[in-house]
Parts: sequence; structure tokens; C-alpha cells
Amino acid sequence: MEVDNKMYSVGLLIVATLLVAKLISALIMPRSNKRLPPVVPSWPLIGGLLRFINGPILMLREEYPKLGSVFTLNIFHKKITFLVGHEVSAHFFKASESDLSQQEVYQFNVPTFGPGVVFDVDYTVRQEQFRFFTEALRVNKLKGYVDQMVTEAEDYFSKWGDSGEVDLKYELEHLIILTASRCLLGREVRDKLFDDVSALFHDLDNGMLPISVLLPYLPIPAHRRRDQARKKLAQIFSHIINSRKQSGKSENDMLQCFIDSKYKDGRPTSESEVTGLLIAALFAGQHTSSITSTWTGAYLLSHKQFLSAAVDEQRELLKKHGNKVDHDILSEMDVLYRSIKEALRLHPPLIMLLRSSHSDFTVQTREGKQYDIPKGHIVATSPAFANRLPHVFKDPDSYDPERFAVGREEDKVAGPFSYISFGGGRHGCLGEPFAYLQIKAIWSHLLRNFEFELISPFPEIDWNAMVVGVKGKVMVRYKRRELSVN
Repeated sequence: MEVDNKMYSVGLLIVATLLVAKLISALIMPRSNKRLPPVVPSWPLIGGLLRFINGPILMLREEYPKLGSVFTLNIFHKKITFLVGHEVSAHFFKASESDLSQQEVYQFNVPTFGPGVVFDVDYTVRQEQFRFFTEALRVNKLKGYVDQMVTEAEDYFSKWGDSGEVDLKYELEHLIILTASRCLLGREVRDKLFDDVSALFHDLDNGMLPISVLLPYLPIPAHRRRDQARKKLAQIFSHIINSRKQSGKSENDMLQCFIDSKYKDGRPTSESEVTGLLIAALFAGQHTSSITSTWTGAYLLSHKQFLSAAVDEQRELLKKHGNKVDHDILSEMDVLYRSIKEALRLHPPLIMLLRSSHSDFTVQTREGKQYDIPKGHIVATSPAFANRLPHVFKDPDSYDPERFAVGREEDKVAGPFSYISFGGGRHGCLGEPFAYLQIKAIWSHLLRNFEFELISPFPEIDWNAMVVGVKGKVMVRYKRRELSVN
């Protein structure tokens, strides 16, 4: 009994000491003048982890009406502050790397891309490597790539019969990887090593799981296959690079651009860097193009008025140019461009963009509220949510390519960073022109040579994928026909 009383007294003393310490701390510590964003209600310790894992878009839909365009989610010791809408996103897209950094939040890509490239190097080196991408995607290079895109599309669809039923998603995924292999990875891969390289990229792709974001080096089977595939790809490209250098031959592809690239100090790219940059390029482009080309088809086949407009545009171009399709003719396809852009507005493959804040900054909402975002927060914005804000886009959940036509231009009227499917500002996607040309090359061929009918239900969104795409099959019935110009 005496022991119990002593234990009770000690417990009371500890509690009293903690309360006094907290009171003294509150009295003597200066109060923060920061206007912090509201916080999403969450569980102790784990914070909003479960809500985030269950779907960040669902969480945004629930919290945006209650908390507004700026709010913070606590996950363990991390604080993720969301900036929703163009009014509060300017700093996210325009800030320097020293203020808002990509490197820390995208470290999980390093095992896939490899050492010494992109997020495994400091900002100055990464900027030079991005310059290599820019040079590989200049207009004079793109014109050569378009010829290869058109050839790949013609060859691929020539194997279809006069009529039949296909899974459009499957067909476009395969054509995109063939096209990317030719334009990016090179003739050697496309002609001789496509099956091997495609299988290795498949293992790389499957090695990027949700758990990989938190624990990229966790020793699980998918990560082991990823690492083995990365090693074999390095060996393949090392052999190709050496063969090209020894033969003195030069090809019109991104591989050649990276081989020929040099840093400002005159140092040439290494074999390891060339391999890593190619993998990064393919990862950046393959998913976006295959997903967006599939959504474009599904929406056009479900909206006859927009499909008719896209077909009429092809008819006019056939009258003007005949059967020729090149870079300049693809650039004339405004109706098709808007059709693709609208599909991409509704379904951006990257639903969340992240940065790490290295300094405090302030944002102001459209209602005039100001919030101070502290150094150390992870800062996030969501193309998938921002692209459907009703005060920016009229009937935001409806498919309406004409919202981008001259006179409406809803993506520009509201202000910069209203449409962020390809990011924007300092870190805008370098491959955007390549992606549009690739999808246009495919769909211009399909519209000119086939009639289609969507025979499966309109597809759902696959929220469980790392890169959010189309769930299940997209079955279409096709019939071969040559588009009449009369």
C-alpha cells in the first residue's frame, strides 16, 4: 500500500512538472507572428498518412471546400503544404532551386535513372544535363523525329486487318514504346534489341512502386529486378555507344545527341550518364504519351461532334497537302491539338508535383488571405485537381476542346499556371512538344484511315498507379477506310 502511494505521488509530481514547464515555456517563449495555413485534421503520430495513401485527390476534394486553397497535412514529422490553384502557385513554379528544390523529394528516382544524373547531381550539373535535353528537342531535331514517328505509325497499323476489335490502350502503349525506341534509344535498339530492351524497361517500370517513394532501396523482389535490369541496360548501351564511336557513324536520335553533348568545362558525357539520361527521357515521355493518346481516343469516340471536327480538319489538310505528313503539317492540326490538350487537362498522368522548401515564403489566396509557408515544409500542387477548378474552367468535368479555342482560351484568361498538365515555369516539361507531335502523328493516321466505335464502357481512372492512367481495357471496333476529300 505504501509503495502504491509513493508511485502515485511520483506520477503526480511528473505530471505537475510537465504542466509547469509547458506553462513557463508558453510565457517566456516569443509568440510566432507567422500566419500558418490551416491543418488537415489527422491522427496523432502518423498524421494524415492513411488519408494520403488512400488517395491525395480524394483528400483534396474533401478539404479544399473547408480549408481553402492553402493547407498543411502532417505525416509523421513531415509537413506537406498544398497550394491549390494559380493564385497561390506562382512561387511554386517560379522559385529558384535554392528556395524550392526538386532534388530531395525525387530522390526515389535515383536507383532507376542511375548514379550521376538528374536527381543524383547538384543543381548546376542538373541544369547542364537539362540543356542536353533541350538541344536534343530543338525544332530541327524534332523534324527528323516526326518522320520516324509517321513511319512507325504507318508500319504498325498496316498490320491491322480491314476490320476487327482491339484494345486501344494495349495497341497505343506498344506503338508508343516502338516510336520512343526509334527516336530516343536509337536504330540499334529498334532494329535488333527491341524485345530485350523493352523487357528490361518493363522491369524498371515495375520497380517503381508507392513503397519505393519512401524506401527506394528496400530489398524486395521488384527492386532486385529493377537493379538487375538497370545493370543490363547499362551494358547494352555501353556496347552501342562504343560501336558508334568506333564506326564514326552519326544517327538522328536522342542517344546521339547525348553522346555528342559536352559540359561547359569541355568534359564529354560518360557512358553511364548517357544511359541514365536516356532512361530518364523514356520514363518522362512513354507514360505521358501512351496514357494521353488513349484518353484522347476514348473522349473523341464518345463525343461525335468533336470527332467530326477532328476528321474534317484531316480532310482539309489532305486537300491542301495530299497524303504528306511532316512536322509543319502536324503543327497545323489545331483541332487535334485542342482535343489532346483537353484530354490531358482532365487526366494529367502526374497528379502531384512536389518541392522541398529551403526558405520561408508567403502566398495570398484569391480571397485576400495571406499565409506564411515555413522553411522545411514539403510544398505540393496537383495538376489533376487544379485543372478542374470551376472558377477557372467552365463545366470543368466535361470534355470540351473548344475551351482552348481563340476567343475562349480558358487556360490563359484566368492567369498564368491555370493549366499545369506539363508543369510550368522554371521546371516546365521539356518534352511537351515531342509528346504532342507523337500523339498527333498517331491520331492523324488513325483518323485518315479508320472508322472507330467504342464498344466497352468509357474507361475509369487507375488511381493505384504511380503514373495515373487508364484502368482496364478500352475496346474499340474498327473498319479500314480511306478518308475522302470530297
